[in-house]
Amino acid sequence: MKNLIVLIALSFLTPLVFAQTTYPLYGNDPIPNSIDVPNEEMSEASAAGILRISKVTKPTLTAYLPSKDKATGQAVIVCPGGGYTILAASHEGSDVAEEFVKKGIAAFVLKYRLPSDETMIDKTIGPLQDAQQAILMVRENAEKWNIKQDQIGIMGFSAGGHLASTVGTHYNNQTIPNHKGTSLRPDFMILVYPVITFDPKIGHSGSAQNLLGENPTQAMRDYFSNEKQVNSKTPLTYLVHAKNDPVSIQNSYVFEEALKNFNIPGSTTYFEEGGHGFGMINRTSKVKWMDEVEKWMKGLN
Repeated sequence: MKNLIVLIALSFLTPLVFAQTTYPLYGNDPIPNSIDVPNEEMSEASAAGILRISKVTKPTLTAYLPSKDKATGQAVIVCPGGGYTILAASHEGSDVAEEFVKKGIAAFVLKYRLPSDETMIDKTIGPLQDAQQAILMVRENAEKWNIKQDQIGIMGFSAGGHLASTVGTHYNNQTIPNHKGTSLRPDFMILVYPVITFDPKIGHSGSAQNLLGENPTQAMRDYFSNEKQVNSKTPLTYLVHAKNDPVSIQNSYVFEEALKNFNIPGSTTYFEEGGHGFGMINRTSKVKWMDEVEKWMKGLN
C-alpha cells in the first residue's frame, strides 16, 4: 500500500517537472520554399528502439520547459541527425531535451524539413530556413518561456550538427521573413559528432549529396563547408566526437582550428572510442559529456 501511495503521488508530480508543447514552426503562415504536396511523413522505430522520422514536410518545434523555480534562463534548440534523410528523433531529440530540463535548461526539439526536390523549390536552404525560424520563434517568445534572450543556443547531432553549425556561421544570410529584425545568431553551439565540411577527403558524402545534390559546384561545397565560414562573431562552441567515428573526427578538428584562428573560446570532449550515433551515452567511457556541457553552459550564464 505504501508503494502504491508513492506511485500515485509521483504520477501527479511528474507533469509539474516540465511542460511539453508542440508548435507548427511557421504558425498559420505559409511554409517558405515549399511545394504543396501530400503529407507523407513517416515514423518508425528501429530494432534498437530509435525513433526515425522521414519525409518531413510540416516542420514543428516541441518545447520542453522546466518549472520556473528550476529554470536557469538558458535554452537549447536541438537538431537530431540522420544524414539529411531521416531524423533520429528520440536519442538525439526528445531524450536530450528531457535531460536538459532536468538541469533547468529549456529545450526545443526541431523537426526540420528534409531536403527534397519534390517538396522544396531550393532544397539546399530548406533545413536552414527551419533552424533560423526556430531561433526566431524562441527569441521572440523568450519572455513568455522564461528564457534570457542572450542565452539561446543550438545543438546538433551528425547531419543535425551540420545544420546547427550552418545556423551559427550563416546567420547573416536570412532565408526567412524576419519583419522585426530579430537576431538569428545563436549565442552558443553544441556540436555532437557533427558533419562540418563537404570536403570529399573528410566530409560525409551522404549528407552532402542529400543536401546539395549529386553534382554540386565547388562554390556550393565551400559555402556549406562551415569551417570555411567561421569569423570573429561565430558563437562559442562545444564539440563532442569519438576518434573512431566513421564520420571523421577531422570534421570537429577543422572547426576547432577555425575557431582558434579567430580567438573564439571553445571546449571539447573527444573520446578514444564510441563510433557514431551514441547520443547522450558513450558506453565505452565513464565520461558523461552532457554533464560536461552543463558545466560549460554555467560559465556562459
